[in-house]
Amino acid sequence: MDESLCSVAMDLSGRPYLIWHAELGEQRIGEFDPALLREFFKSFSDHSGITLHINLLYGTNNHHMAEAIFKAFARAFREAVATDARVKGVPSTKGSLET
Repeated sequence: MDESLCSVAMDLSGRPYLIWHAELGEQRIGEFDPALLREFFKSFSDHSGITLHINLLYGTNNHHMAEAIFKAFARAFREAVATDARVKGVPSTKGSLET
């Protein structure tokens, strides 16, 4: 990820929504069109019912920016699905998770 920094937050709420603040250039990453990154995460959010905020804070290289987005997403997802021994019952402010 070198010179790039990304922040990702998510809520496994059953309410899909994507906030995408990531301006990548048009330069391809090998054969990959970086414009498809937003489409991937929009589809992921819609089909999983996850509210997802992706904020690419800075970067200059498309490959590094894409890498920062995926790494931040993976870390946020791991944290979101982890169990916490300190929390009893359903980890939701509403008292239940929608399916």
